[in-house]
Amino acid sequence: MKGEAGSTLHNEKPKQEGHIWGSMRRTAFILGSGLLLLVAFWNSVTWHLQRFWGASGCFWQAQWERLLSIFEEKEWILFILGTTQVPIFVFWSCSGLLLVVDTTGKPNFISRYRIQVGKNNPVDPMKLRQSIQTVLFNQFFISLPLLVFLYPILKLRGDPCRRELPTFHWFLLELAIFTLTEEVLFYYSHRLLHHPTLYKKIHKKHHEWTAPIGVISLYAHPIEHAVSNMLPALVGPVMMGSHLSSMTMWFSLAFIITIISHCGYHLPFLPSPEFHDYHHLKFNQCYGVLGVLDHLHGTDAVFKQTKAYQRHMILLGFTPLSESIPEPPKKMD
Repeated sequence: MKGEAGSTLHNEKPKQEGHIWGSMRRTAFILGSGLLLLVAFWNSVTWHLQRFWGASGCFWQAQWERLLSIFEEKEWILFILGTTQVPIFVFWSCSGLLLVVDTTGKPNFISRYRIQVGKNNPVDPMKLRQSIQTVLFNQFFISLPLLVFLYPILKLRGDPCRRELPTFHWFLLELAIFTLTEEVLFYYSHRLLHHPTLYKKIHKKHHEWTAPIGVISLYAHPIEHAVSNMLPALVGPVMMGSHLSSMTMWFSLAFIITIISHCGYHLPFLPSPEFHDYHHLKFNQCYGVLGVLDHLHGTDAVFKQTKAYQRHMILLGFTPLSESIPEPPKKMD
């Protein structure tokens, strides 16, 4: 018996190592692909704008200096616009497109990519209205005051509205640090919110949506929004003394990722939302964003035994993964 137990333990270790390397490879692939696309997009936009508007020198630096001259001695207004209004515009633009599908079921082909089939088809309008009110409250009465409070702290670390823009390579380094910082803080704060006392009083609100949609990514109790949504995203920029341009890009990207994670559709060529969707379905699995800490703590063990785990990949074709990797038929009583 001891020999068999030892053999089983010996076999499990390579499996665990394989899983964590698999998670890290997927994370590296997603971040790497995203950064390459961002570099290509950045360079392309710069080139075209310089060509059409005849800008000389560094286009982005010139535009930034123009903004500084407009908001001279009122840089705090520029800071608030860059850290709140631009990311909020990105949030509602992406969420609004998904809301069209959620409320009308059209275009029909997108519904084929729904993860939890038969759910939110269409979404409950009263429940949606209440959720949107909460999201707006969190954005304007929690996020906005927090960022106003953050401005003097950032001024101590290095003026976020300083004249010189960061290099693109420095921004990529910051983005990596922001991502890792958010992963650690979000995982542990999120898992703490699943403590029975905190869950009942605070986090249960977010889990009213067992089949999530994009807009409810910010549907949360105000305390949760401050501690688990805002704080993990803010610590990285404060720690790095980041420029306003870095923060605007980071907050906008963070919104896009959390919307995709909650959207309820496994769409082609986008990061897989299966991981977080499963968390909303089962509550006690998949607490993080990247999956590395979930593996280290074993909080994805049940998830790894499901078809959802097999579908947890970037879809590189147009056949829905729910069709190519379907759920097993339910057993009849």
